[in-house]
Amino acid sequence: MPRESRLPVPIRNALPEGRILEDPATRLVYEYDAWSIVRNPPLAVAFPESTAEVRNLVRACIESGVAWTARGAGTCLSGGATPSGGTCLLIETSRMDRILSLDPEDRIAVVQPGRINLELSRAAAPFGLHFAPDPSSQSASTLGGNLAENAGGPHCFKYGMTTDHVLGLTLVDGEGEVCRLHRDDGLDLCGLVVGSEGTFGVLTECELRLIPTPTAVRTFLASFSSMEAACRAVAKIVSSGTVPAALEILDRLSIEAVEASVFAAGYPKGADAVLLVELDGEEDEVEAERIPVLRAVQSEAPLEVEETSDPEQRARLWRGRKGAFGAMGRLKPDLFVLDGVVPPSKLAAVLAEITAIGREQDILLSNVFHAGDGNLHPNLSFDGRNPGERERAMEAGRRILKLCVDAGGSISGEHGIGFEKIEHLSYLFSPTDLEILGEVRRCFDPAERCNPGKVLPLGRACGEGSSARRPGILPSREREDP
Repeated sequence: MPRESRLPVPIRNALPEGRILEDPATRLVYEYDAWSIVRNPPLAVAFPESTAEVRNLVRACIESGVAWTARGAGTCLSGGATPSGGTCLLIETSRMDRILSLDPEDRIAVVQPGRINLELSRAAAPFGLHFAPDPSSQSASTLGGNLAENAGGPHCFKYGMTTDHVLGLTLVDGEGEVCRLHRDDGLDLCGLVVGSEGTFGVLTECELRLIPTPTAVRTFLASFSSMEAACRAVAKIVSSGTVPAALEILDRLSIEAVEASVFAAGYPKGADAVLLVELDGEEDEVEAERIPVLRAVQSEAPLEVEETSDPEQRARLWRGRKGAFGAMGRLKPDLFVLDGVVPPSKLAAVLAEITAIGREQDILLSNVFHAGDGNLHPNLSFDGRNPGERERAMEAGRRILKLCVDAGGSISGEHGIGFEKIEHLSYLFSPTDLEILGEVRRCFDPAERCNPGKVLPLGRACGEGSSARRPGILPSREREDP
């Protein structure tokens, strides 16, 4: 006999048959996102294909008193795409993957949120264009997820975060209304929504800025006998006035994990750190910037320096960096990935303290990070089956994030707050600050049913906060009744 559905009738009827799944196997697959330490199965998984279908789902959830969580590819690293408590409907956007328009003259693409990041650049490549944000997961992560997290990537040092490339968006908000927002419409509500981790609504269309693909690219790999030397080389490159497209560092343990995995890139054995530097632009510009980069690197007595402009060799050098998180599975079965930010001038000192914290907590710790803007990625590898390991990893993570804030930084640069960092918000914000931020959220989602429990602590009881919804606060809001 078929299992009796647990879903309220309005939700069951919101999409055509076969596009809402609630069997145990499907629910198990969606109970967590990439490397997340929090696991909750959804109530069911829905697969809409259009703005209208997302609107139908959201309104059905409101009618049934059910919360919802939107999800792209699930590559989030902070639990942002993990449903809350087993009672959330998961709105899976993988079928919303069309490029709705691509205008090479104005350099604008309009896409659905389920489109994979790298696929947009491939579609724009014949026109000499690409989408600049390039998270390490860009071959799998979706553009909707990139917007939700305000993803960065190795090349954000020069080109900025995802928010810098968003011109407009369409979302279904917490009241089931379709909102069309554009950067040119008064207050920058697009900038407010990007990075809100699905707590303002479900993205259904994204208007994105494309940029010209550089005509020349040169990549350097320098290995060093100490992490301090690699960090000093970065400081000298930045202080020279050169703005590389990317400045990335991997430590010894990360190098060993990468080289032992399918992502092997030929990084030098025995190095304590490797530094990846990439320059791009016009040929003469790249040639001019090459000189101060090499001068800075050579001043720190590197073990080896490799330089290439060959596309295949560049891809090889980047393979290790892009595959670093995947390679961590060789170290331990569980991984707690942090992304604290510190002033670049304090990189070496903070990294030394992070290493000490890992040693004190007896946790295997490695570092892969965006050195140019001080966005650290301490990776805490552990085996949750062993008594006490998970707890020691969590305590190490808490101490590391507090250290980053005390150094003048933040608890997250690009991975988001999700579930995993909510308890650390007090390092940055007072209770009054958090209440103000909650009021902003409730302008879009008065009942706090959009991805509850993420980014901010839940505020007042569901149903309160509706006074924050003042007429006219959201432009271009359309009822769009069927």
